[in-house]
Formats: sequence, C-alpha cells, structure tokens
Amino acid sequence: MPRQAYDQALAIAPDALRAPWTRRARDAVLLILALAALVGMAIDLELAPGALMAGFSKLGRFLGEMVPPSTGGQSVRILKALAETFAMAFAGTVIAAVAALPLGVIGAKTVVSNAALHFAFRRFLDIFRGVPALVWALILVSAFGLGPFAGVVALALADIPNLAKLFSEALENSDPKPIEGVRSAGASPLAVMRFGLAPQFAPVATSQTLFFLEGNFRNAGVLGIVGAGGIGFELDERIRIFAFDEVAFIILLYMIAVAGLDTLSRALRNRLA
Repeated sequence: MPRQAYDQALAIAPDALRAPWTRRARDAVLLILALAALVGMAIDLELAPGALMAGFSKLGRFLGEMVPPSTGGQSVRILKALAETFAMAFAGTVIAAVAALPLGVIGAKTVVSNAALHFAFRRFLDIFRGVPALVWALILVSAFGLGPFAGVVALALADIPNLAKLFSEALENSDPKPIEGVRSAGASPLAVMRFGLAPQFAPVATSQTLFFLEGNFRNAGVLGIVGAGGIGFELDERIRIFAFDEVAFIILLYMIAVAGLDTLSRALRNRLA
C-alpha cells in the first residue's frame, strides 16, 4: 500500500489497520480494568451481597406495612402541612424571581456591554448555582431554627442564580427589531425596555418561573425532612415511629399534588408559548 494511501486510511479508521489480536488484547485489558474498578468501588461502598439481601428483605416488610394507607386520624394536620409546603414553594419562587430580575438585566450582554463586568458577574452566579437548596436548608435551619422560614429562604437562594442566568439569556435572545423600532421613535431607555423588550421577555420569564415553581414544590418536601417544615417534616416524623401506613398516605397525597401542579403549570406554560 502506498504511503499516502496508508496515512489516509489510518486517519479515517485507525483501528482497521491494526492486527486483530492487538485490538482483542486492548479490549481485554480495558474490560479487566473496568471490572477491577467496579470491584474496588463495591468494596469501598461495602456492597456485600448479604447486606443487600437483608436490606431488600427489610424493605419488603416495610412496603407490606404500607398497605393499606392510613391517615392515622391526622388528615387535617397532613393537609395543613401540604398547604404549608406549597406556600413555601410559592414564596421561595416569587422571592427568587423578583431578586433574579435585576441580576438577569445586569448579566445580559445586550443590556450591560462591559465584557469584564459581564464575565465576572456570570462567574459569580456560577459559583452559587452549585449550591443546592438542601445545603442552604441545612445551614439556615441551624441559623434560624426549625420551620418553614428556613425552607423559603433556602429555595430562594438556590433559585436566584439559576433564574438570573435564564433571565439574562432570555434578554440576550430577544428580537432586536422591535427594540430598535421603539428607540428610533425617540423613546427613552425606560420606554424602550417597557415597549420593546418587556413584551418579548415577560412570557419567557413567566414560563421559566412556573417551571421553577414545579421543582420547588418537589424540593420543599425534601427540605421538610431536615427541619424546614411542611409535608416533609410530617413524613419524617412517621418514618421515625415506623408508622408506614401513614407514610404511604403522605407519599400518595404528595404525588397527587405534585402531578396536579405539574399539569396546571404545563398548561399555563403552553398558553404562554
């Protein structure tokens, strides 16, 4: 084979010109390394077959105790906790959206053209985007004590950098033609934002906020387990006393509520699209 043709074939399919035994040896080595890594991780995580079987056996017993689900005579208390969870999610989302709006404006290249400021601001948001609501809740429960207030603030702090990033991207992706049309008519900068930018930005921002409300309603239940109130707190109490029939009722009620909110939010977002 001419040298040039060989080089071309090697560039297109480097494995095709290797000896079959070489490829098989390489694949065997990679397989052995992968199996060794899996075994090492299993040992490190203490994934012993006996422990797994015992755990699944206990899990099966717990699942059996969940049937039939029961309120335990606490239906009013559970419904109040569910309402508190939704209130936490709603308040946290609204606070986050209001706080993220000016941050999104600052982070948009089309509004703030200073490249250095834009880069520094985006990196600042990226740092806080890496902190989940659960971590904020653990910190805030220690600072403010048990209750929904810590949950609301935790959800807001977790959402602000994410919503700010999405808002800034929505502003950057706005159609410049309506904005230029309003500006060419001699409108003030505030009027340009109100009549040229806001009609494009508002539906997108509202849709994104509704999407975050869905997620926050799910997250708020988890935050209650660490002491932030709501349905998660009630769930944790019943798990501690092994009242698994009541655990099943709370989980089913919460699943229905989450599905209902997701359906409503999706319908609203589709109308805004």
